[in-house]
Amino acid sequence: MKKAVIIIIVILLVSALAYGFFKINHSNENLIAAFEEGALNLIIEDQYITSPHSLKIVDGEILLNFDTVKKYFDPSIKWDKNSEKVIVSTKDRIIKMKTKSLTSFVNDKPLSLNIPIIQEKDVVYIPIEFLSDFYGIIVTHIEDNNVVLIDYKTDFVQVANVIESGAVLRNGRDSKHPILRKFDDVEENNKNQMRIFEEYDKWYKVRTWDGVVGFIEKQYVVAKIVTGTILGEKDKEESGEELDTESFSEVENGKINLVWDMVYTRRSDPSSVPDMKGLDVISPTWFQIQNSKGDLMNRAYSNYEKWAHEKGYKVWALLSNDFQDAEMTSKFLKDDKAIENFTKQILAYASLYNLDGINIDFENFYQRDRDLFTRFIEIITPKLKEQGLVVSVDVNDIPCYDKKALSQIVDYVMYMSYDQHWRTSPVAGSVAQVSWQERILKKVLEEEGVPKEKLLLGLPYYTRLWEEKTEGGAMSLSSVALTMEEAKKTIIENDAEIVWDEESGQFYAEYQKENSRFRIWLEDENSLNLKSSLVHKYNLAGVCAWSRNFVSENIWDVLYRNLKEIKEYQEWLGLNENNEYIFVY
Repeated sequence: MKKAVIIIIVILLVSALAYGFFKINHSNENLIAAFEEGALNLIIEDQYITSPHSLKIVDGEILLNFDTVKKYFDPSIKWDKNSEKVIVSTKDRIIKMKTKSLTSFVNDKPLSLNIPIIQEKDVVYIPIEFLSDFYGIIVTHIEDNNVVLIDYKTDFVQVANVIESGAVLRNGRDSKHPILRKFDDVEENNKNQMRIFEEYDKWYKVRTWDGVVGFIEKQYVVAKIVTGTILGEKDKEESGEELDTESFSEVENGKINLVWDMVYTRRSDPSSVPDMKGLDVISPTWFQIQNSKGDLMNRAYSNYEKWAHEKGYKVWALLSNDFQDAEMTSKFLKDDKAIENFTKQILAYASLYNLDGINIDFENFYQRDRDLFTRFIEIITPKLKEQGLVVSVDVNDIPCYDKKALSQIVDYVMYMSYDQHWRTSPVAGSVAQVSWQERILKKVLEEEGVPKEKLLLGLPYYTRLWEEKTEGGAMSLSSVALTMEEAKKTIIENDAEIVWDEESGQFYAEYQKENSRFRIWLEDENSLNLKSSLVHKYNLAGVCAWSRNFVSENIWDVLYRNLKEIKEYQEWLGLNENNEYIFVY
């Protein structure tokens, strides 16, 4: 009996030892998910960032929270809670420009840049992709598993290629750890290539093409050094090559078609904007001088630039003064240090946002500062052109602008030939009669000496509804601006009387309500057909229009025909000699 008990005990001990040996030496074949399903994941090099709210994507734009940027990329970044601005300094960074001389100019002293942000409760998010060159990083969104990868730029990386089927990636440095990925083939492709971050006795710490970080045994891979695959090419400026800074001088086909885009909030998502047939240039109102020191307000949006370039539009960002503060503008124009501060900022933004041009729109400044404004344009234009930017300046029919001098400095002069009757005009009238536009065109070409090949004619994509109100025998006048669609809707809803006005080249409408007479001079396909014909009549460079937000979609067809298909004024006359103007409800 005792012998039987001993045998049983021995068998149990042997079994236990065998089981233990099996457990110790048997590899773990459990396959686990690398990421939480449905979650957005952030990987910086080989680190899985698990802090809450570290990352979000809005309208395709990748945003990191302020704390993540500060911890991993920029310890000196600052958040100004009062102004709700993130301030990035160039103290320990270099902004790469298109030439060495510009790089030296922009970076000779620390420069503060305002970076637009998104704030959700107490979390501040920063757009990271457009700062990638500034921080020396590459940002990649892997949509397959909703992972954002961020790598520091370097000249060389070590990669591992799978050479034996059955290789597995584990979440630890021995076979007891579960499997993150199995490699069933040995074909040399991106999906079988991993970046090596650390080397151990028998293992590599690696990251797969889609962001899975783990460990793989050396026996299953071959390692090599590569350049230019994961990390991109070296900067041409660093290599000593000077980039081509030749300015855009003319469009490939026909005349220039430019539209200003009224942007007053940073997140102006352009994805829903219909195609604008024949458009060459879009000019968003992104930058404004906010004080006499030349600091810039920044409303730029990197996804907007991407959208525009994908559509084939050049981006000439608009830069304005404060229209309500002539004194501040005057102080700025007199201060060379402020102008230098401004110039460095706009060059930096142009580089960061990949701009094609800068459109300078200074309005409502003192007439006595006319020469100071010309001097300002003279100072900044060579720097902007050196960066490869097209430089244009906006003018109107007032004596604040030395139009001839300005036209000799910049690439283009934008003639804001509208507001013939402005918002507070003492009499009601058209925003821009075609006869009035032709008169001021002759003046600017013949008397003020602006070359026709540099001049763009301003077109209004809006109109004004005038109210003449009579009370107690006295008449008061007021107006509101309407988009093209709003104007047409107003006419129809109020059953207005409509006639074609030959002098203005517009439909004129009026209607009565109680003690008020309402009057409107419409801008539509007929009026803009006439106005845009002046481009051929005077052989101008093209048109500039205010604004994209106000236009009716059918206008793009009119401008495409007149600016791209028609080659000369006589051709336009032949196509329009028998025009009958009938208002279409």
